[in-house]
Amino acid sequence: MSETIEHVKCLIIGSGPAGYTAAIYAARANMSPVLYQGTQPGGQLTTTNEVENFPGYPDGVTGPEMMLELQKQAERFDTDVRDGWVTKVDFSGPVHKVWVNDTKEIHCDTVIISTGASAKYLGLESEQKYLKLGGGVSACAVCDGFFYRNQEVVIVGAGDSACEEAHYLSKLCKKVTMLVRRDEFRASKIMEARVRNTENIDILFNTNTDEVLGDGQVVTGVRVKNNVTGAVSEIPATGFFVAIGHKPNTDIFKDYLELDETGYIINVPGTSRTNVEGVFVSGDAADHVYRQAVTAAGTGCMAALDAERYLAAKEAEVHV
Repeated sequence: MSETIEHVKCLIIGSGPAGYTAAIYAARANMSPVLYQGTQPGGQLTTTNEVENFPGYPDGVTGPEMMLELQKQAERFDTDVRDGWVTKVDFSGPVHKVWVNDTKEIHCDTVIISTGASAKYLGLESEQKYLKLGGGVSACAVCDGFFYRNQEVVIVGAGDSACEEAHYLSKLCKKVTMLVRRDEFRASKIMEARVRNTENIDILFNTNTDEVLGDGQVVTGVRVKNNVTGAVSEIPATGFFVAIGHKPNTDIFKDYLELDETGYIINVPGTSRTNVEGVFVSGDAADHVYRQAVTAAGTGCMAALDAERYLAAKEAEVHV
């Protein structure tokens, strides 16, 4: 083995509630975990302004604050938390090989994947143009809503996340227009009621985004089309928010791990095990149903315990 190759007992790929919880459990089990935070340290929860449904926070907590506390807790037990992201893996042999930032090679006894998922966009050329310009397109109301205080914005989506973000924007913006592609919400009844009962949220059903309008630098409006009547109209807006779901960050694993049709890693039911021995998954990289901080943390715990038991079984084989 080359001196440039590092050997790690337990490598955790990604942070967030799943990764940090896995690190806490792995560290307390003397597995000397190394955690790479990925491209979004702290995961998606860092974009959440207030977390009210995570046990142990009776007065709520901001997402970034909660992630910092989880990181400190993991580091307290000597987790090696590092900047950087995994760019390639090779799970084809008995040694799990991982490359960080395309340069550093690590050989791992166990790997816990906690890479989460990323926001989806509509894919319109105009949407991507203003997204890249930073001129009014966003997939995170909590991150960027402040910049649209007392302005009019448009948000696309029909699920719980879309309703949550629309409600958040309604506290900052003069008017929020919500575009729903079908004739009904996909959100839970309580979230649907919240947006319906918010005075400055205007809901347009059966409505598709035709174009994001702008002056070449910033968004000035959105052209929409009613998919029942065919009527086209323009909505003045300085911000265009997209809340239509997420894509699991699992592409680098597709040659080795079983994924479902949308890219989520398939785990053995009731466990965090994947189809590759010694490789485990936690959080939103596998969970397309619940996608909550508390469930992500729970699967992080499962992954660390499964990894610990896997190592113990391998060590027992050596001593037989």
